[in-house]
Amino acid sequence: MRHEHPVQLRWSDPDSLGHVNHARALSLLEDARLAMVGGSGSSLILARLEVDYLRQLYYRVGERPCVTSWVTRLGTKSFTVRQELVQDGQVAIRADVTMVVFDFATDTSRPLSDEERAFWSRWLDRK
Repeated sequence: MRHEHPVQLRWSDPDSLGHVNHARALSLLEDARLAMVGGSGSSLILARLEVDYLRQLYYRVGERPCVTSWVTRLGTKSFTVRQELVQDGQVAIRADVTMVVFDFATDTSRPLSDEERAFWSRWLDRK
């Protein structure tokens, strides 16, 4: 199963070259991850982010590009989410994001609970 989240670009997102600034593009991916997580993301931290900018992303009035997200790896204390932001039917940005389950009281990672593992397993691409 894959999570799809339309994102809203703003007039202020493009840089002087006319394409959406790379930092704003990362915020769009984060918005999609937060939508995917819902209320269960309070114990997650981002540990690694690998991004490929495959084509320019443009602001267009009324357009809502879509971010598709799914889990590619489910470990003991972390998992990896693949995200693709699509505009004009083509992937503009592809990212692999490693998320760590974190215990803020002890300032250390911790294993996924059974409930967390079940939640993230539903997004796992088993190919």
